[in-house]
Formats: sequence, C-alpha cells, structure tokens
Amino acid sequence: MNYFKAKDENSAGIFYGIIAYLMWGFLPLYWKLMQEVPAVEILAHRIVWSFVFMLLVVLLTGGLKETLKVMVVRKKLLMIFLCGLIISVNWLTYIYAINADHVIETSMGYYMNPLVVVLFSVIILKEKMMRWQVVSIILASIGVLIITFQYGRIPWIALFLAVTFALYGLIKKIIKLNPVTGLVLETLIVLPVALIYIFSLESTASGAMSSSPAALKFILAGTGIITATPLLFFARGIELTTFSMMGFLQYIAPSITLLLGIFIFKEDFTVPHIISFGFIWVALAIFTLANVGVLKEPELLKVKV
Repeated sequence: MNYFKAKDENSAGIFYGIIAYLMWGFLPLYWKLMQEVPAVEILAHRIVWSFVFMLLVVLLTGGLKETLKVMVVRKKLLMIFLCGLIISVNWLTYIYAINADHVIETSMGYYMNPLVVVLFSVIILKEKMMRWQVVSIILASIGVLIITFQYGRIPWIALFLAVTFALYGLIKKIIKLNPVTGLVLETLIVLPVALIYIFSLESTASGAMSSSPAALKFILAGTGIITATPLLFFARGIELTTFSMMGFLQYIAPSITLLLGIFIFKEDFTVPHIISFGFIWVALAIFTLANVGVLKEPELLKVKV
C-alpha cells in the first residue's frame, strides 16, 4: 500500500510540476496583451495584485499566523527584502523583454539559470563541483559567446534573467520559507512603492486603470493570479515528487517560450542562434544526466573563495 501511495503521489507531483511549467512557458502570451502599457506600470500592478491574491491564499489556508511569526524575525525580514527587490527587477526585465520582442532571449536566460545556480552554489555556498558540471558550464559559456558575436553585444537580458533568478533562488534556499509565505511578504515589502507609482499615474489620469478599456483593466488585475497560480502548483509538485524530477521538468517553460518566439512572434532565429542554443541544450542535457546519476564522475574540484 505504501508503495502504491508513494507512486501515486509522485505521479501527482509530476502532474503539478508540468502544469506549473506549462503556465510559465505560455506567460509571454499574457504579457503581450498589455503591450501598450509601460513595463514599469505592469510591474507595479503585478506586485499589487500578486500581494492581494497571495494574501487571500494565506487567509484561506490558515497561514496568517506563520506569516506574522516570520515578520518579527529581523534577519529573515532583511533577506525577504532582498528577495522582493531581486524578483521585482527580474519581473521588470522579463516584462520589458517580452514586450520589446526579445522573447527568444528570455528563453535563453531561463535555459541558463540552472547552470548559474551551480556557479553560485560553488562560489557562495562552497558546494563541490563535479566534472560534468564544469563541462556543462564551459559549453553554455561557448553558446553565450557565439550569440554575443552574432548580436555584436552581450545578451544582457538572458544573463540578467539567469543571474537574478538564481540569486532569488539562493536567498530562498538560505531563509527556508514556504513559497506562499515568501511571496506574500516579498510583495508586501515592495507594495508601498508600487502603490505610490500607480496612484501618481492615476491622479493625472495617465494610468492604465483610468485610460484603458475594461478588458485591459481586468487583464492587469489578473496579473496576480497569473503570477501566483503556477507558483502554488510548483510548491505542491515539489512536495510530492523528487527535486531532480522538478529540475528536469523546468526545461518545459523556456522550450515553450522559445517556440512562441520563433513561430508566434516571428522573431529571428538564425543559424548562429541554433548553434548557440545547441551548445546550451547539450550543456543542460549533460547537467541533467549527471544530476539524476546517469553520468557518474569523481569530484573534480571545490572552488575556494
């Protein structure tokens, strides 16, 4: 009975994980609906409505006591402030990139994210790096260099998304908060700035809520649900299945985003793009196979800083 129960839970966890990553992958379609709204204003609304939605979730699930308990721990509050700041910058970069027709570059950033996480784990947490991880990072770096020469510039959107999301994950790992409590507090901390910005726009009738059609107002309000729902599915998924499985599933989202960029938004995907992404895909394949134990290597090094 225990075996079948564990098997059912694992299957349910995989299902929740797939749903979460599918939602994240198709997210550019939602941001494109607000293309005429400035990225900073979309961000402000995303913060406000995410807080409102997550506060409702906290109240309905009885998590208010735990949330209040965290708020009196000064050290955790400081880390939550950093999380709120970093994820806000990440969201702003992502929204700007989608609406400025850099969808393919955002997918590159989230493909690179696991490898940046490894680098941070080695440099900051002093974790040991395996041979295959080194190979993965070298191959991904070659991919970035190829696209840099193609663009004539560093793909800063991809790198910025990868680095900020890795930093966000690293801090979340250190403070060990459940995702619901974490997001409601992170949005609460940046909420005053978002509200001041929105009210300043609305007071001059230049904000989207006062100058846009009703449909767009509902879309802006929906940013809270769109932000929080995949996170809730992800949190449930990671409870029921293995971390390595969720790590494997995470490639669903950037793959969908890449396909959207190529076939729906008709962005350029040239031969240098294919070669660059090819190096990154191979790097991720090696990284994933090493993580699940298919590729086994002795420890190569431990970076000391």
